[in-house]
Amino acid sequence: MLDIQLKVTLGGLSQRIHIAGDDPRKPVLLFLHGGPGAPNRHLIFTKHRDLLDAFILVGWDQRGVGGSFWGSDPRKMSLRRMIDDAGELVAWLCKTLKKEKIFVIGGSWGSALGVGLAYAYPEHISALVGFGQVVDGAENERLSWEFTIEKARAAGNAKDIAALEKVGPPVNGTYKNGTRGMITQRNLLEKYGGYSPYPQKGNYFTSLAGPMIKSGEYSVADLFGLPLGALVTSWAKQFVDEIAAADLLALCPELQVPFFIFHGAHDFNTPAPLVEPFFNAIQAPRKELHWFEHSGHNPMNDEPEKFKALLREKLREVFSCAESPPNVL
Repeated sequence: MLDIQLKVTLGGLSQRIHIAGDDPRKPVLLFLHGGPGAPNRHLIFTKHRDLLDAFILVGWDQRGVGGSFWGSDPRKMSLRRMIDDAGELVAWLCKTLKKEKIFVIGGSWGSALGVGLAYAYPEHISALVGFGQVVDGAENERLSWEFTIEKARAAGNAKDIAALEKVGPPVNGTYKNGTRGMITQRNLLEKYGGYSPYPQKGNYFTSLAGPMIKSGEYSVADLFGLPLGALVTSWAKQFVDEIAAADLLALCPELQVPFFIFHGAHDFNTPAPLVEPFFNAIQAPRKELHWFEHSGHNPMNDEPEKFKALLREKLREVFSCAESPPNVL
């Protein structure tokens, strides 16, 4: 059984990864977390550890947060830098674990990073899965803000309406007061069911931070790097603005790898209405869009059994066509 945390140098920065697997013949599945600045190692290796039955799992704290916070420079953060870090990690994993290619799955911001990675470095990627799929940053925030304020108006909640009017509408994907404005909107989005159809515990921040702290996945240094990284990432204005305005279809019109989108029908964090037109337009040798009718932004958490069963099924189909043992998955 392989189960190890270590640091790997990517783009000149030492970055934290966690690898676990019980059979070296199994395919590798790399998770790209959201945010930016919201690591998900604690979810991978607790709630979703059952995926070890099919994959060697890899979690990664991206540049600037958690176990990859210390030594990072927000002035060097950019979409290109993050894509190159991911490309270097994929190449390192292939070399170290003796694989020709690996699978990649990304949620929310990680779905955008995944598309950029697959576009720039397709040679080592067997297939890409996106959920909470980012499409167009500016349209994403416009629709998300409009959904939230419409719900607040329907509820007659003057306080929430005023809070949303104070931070929006967003311009080119950016709220007044920047990240603070976005967090205000996201907290109210959760309140009105645009993040998940199921009630969330706490606000947008505590629903993310609480499970991280309690999981035992992160060292003390990593834990300090979580809030500090989120703060410093928000200071990297050039990076935040670049992501906010990014149009994935314009940047990456065609992929050379199979592409699967698993999206929650109730998602207005990365609004569901944007997903199908994006899916229809992007080119890939194989592409499939699967809707999760009882999910919001994170169908892996809202409908975990259905999500993971479909993930195993679709990646098994790709894996069985590759030059690898067909009975491993």
